[in-house]
Amino acid sequence: MTDPQIVLTERVQQALARAFGAEHADADPLIRPSQFADFQANVAMSLAKRLRRSPREVAEAIKAELSDFPGTVEVSGPGFLNIKLADSWIESQAAGMRDDSRLGVGTITPAQTVVIDYSAPNAAKEMHVGHLRTTIVGDSLARLHEHLGNKVIRQNHLGDWGTPFGMLVEHLLDIGEPAAVAQLEAGMGTEFYQAARAKFDADEGFKQRARVRVTTLQSGDPDTMRLWHVFMDATVRYFNKVYSLLGVTLTDADLAGESMYNPMLQKTCDDLESSGVAVHSEGALCLFPPGFTGSDDKPLPLIIRKSDGGYGYASTDMAAIRYRVHDLKADRILYVVGADQALHFRMVFASAQMAGWLPDTVSAEHVQIGMMLGKDGRRFKTRSGESVKLMDLLQEGVDRASAAIAERGYDEATRTEIALAVGMGAVKYADLSVSHDSEYVFDYDRMLGFTGNTGPYMQYATARIRSIFRKADMDPADATAPITLGDPAERALALHLLGFGTLIEEVTARSEPHRLCNFLFETSSLFSTFYEQCPVLRSDVEPETRASRLALCALTLRALETGLDLLGVPVPERM
Repeated sequence: MTDPQIVLTERVQQALARAFGAEHADADPLIRPSQFADFQANVAMSLAKRLRRSPREVAEAIKAELSDFPGTVEVSGPGFLNIKLADSWIESQAAGMRDDSRLGVGTITPAQTVVIDYSAPNAAKEMHVGHLRTTIVGDSLARLHEHLGNKVIRQNHLGDWGTPFGMLVEHLLDIGEPAAVAQLEAGMGTEFYQAARAKFDADEGFKQRARVRVTTLQSGDPDTMRLWHVFMDATVRYFNKVYSLLGVTLTDADLAGESMYNPMLQKTCDDLESSGVAVHSEGALCLFPPGFTGSDDKPLPLIIRKSDGGYGYASTDMAAIRYRVHDLKADRILYVVGADQALHFRMVFASAQMAGWLPDTVSAEHVQIGMMLGKDGRRFKTRSGESVKLMDLLQEGVDRASAAIAERGYDEATRTEIALAVGMGAVKYADLSVSHDSEYVFDYDRMLGFTGNTGPYMQYATARIRSIFRKADMDPADATAPITLGDPAERALALHLLGFGTLIEEVTARSEPHRLCNFLFETSSLFSTFYEQCPVLRSDVEPETRASRLALCALTLRALETGLDLLGVPVPERM
């Protein structure tokens, strides 16, 4: 199976070489879908000036070299090439896709090692909606890369170290380990932090104990480390409940918090200083990557050791990037982090290159995540102005989904299963269907809708196809008849499906899962038209036509289910 646009690009480039010489063989044919044909090639318009010929004359010369093309080519207007593929070619390619276990999706050779930094909640506070998008987008990228054969190393860069942990450990001691563990496992991290902070601000004795505890924590005191582990283990158990509900692939093996890099920070700074890359400025050890200036036009520093000797985010990120390149052998590093950190990561990447820690053979990319907004267009918060707890947000999605399907007659167990899939699918799909660097409005009414580009609509499309096969008393895997295209709706659906493989590869390369959502939505829309115009099981349908349409239904189902799985969106059997 071959993507039509790839075939057309190759054929038109070969025609260019034959018509105008080999030096034009690599020109972009500018193949685009067209309302006047299947595709339109606009290359004649761009080549005309270079060749000193009229665009229409150039187009006619290209057409003459496409005599063996599997379809028709017509010149229109000032020099557009309108291309329509032969039905027989589409049928043969659709059959090839049906017989391909990977639906035309290739594998990357040689495979790359891709490190993906995502989710990264702060262990000192509750996991809130700000972590939702980084978790969902990062997980979809991990799934996509693994599907293409890359080795994916997930890195959950927890905020699990630093000065706040002095007061958190002391508060844990004050209320007792059992009570602290129960509170943290219940997802009350914010309340735990706020209580500790209030005591820190109001109680001088507690403040002194907290400061001493920071020192013992940083020195690796065994008793303090044990208490820190008690705190972290309880917190991680809560995070895992969220991850399990969301259906993301992060595990404890992927934890790589700030504490992991703590032993590396002194050597990181020493190596940068000894190599002359880092310099002292106003008492702090700084990197000054070229091209970064502040509002005063002075060079902007990346501070890797503060004037008081403490370390910050830049210290950890410099240690992490060296570890990921040198130890993990990364070919590509994706940082799925909020867009507000764009300047920080540009400086980190530039500093790592300056230090020789990020060679040209390794790509470090900031996959910027836009802000989630409420219906009022402002940062998504509760009515009291606080950050919304992620678990509360997700549970509400499940509850609303359960209410939406309450009248469909399912038993309680089935309704619970479907509600979980629909609720989580709605939340995840709504996020993924928007470009990751864009802001988007979190709106349950829209995302749980069964029309439009929503998770429930996509899930319903797959459920509807499965219901066809239940009525036919047939397994979709057995629908292997030849695909014949007798109706325009059949043809449009089959032609669209042929682009699946290339689309998956492009989405992965560009870190753009929203394009996969767009493809799947168009697939569902085309299938809906096909379903309305092309009866499948009606008694007056000829057996050969019935078998062909069932095969096209099965192919569509596989593309939808594969695509949704790569997005991490669950697909219930029934809805």
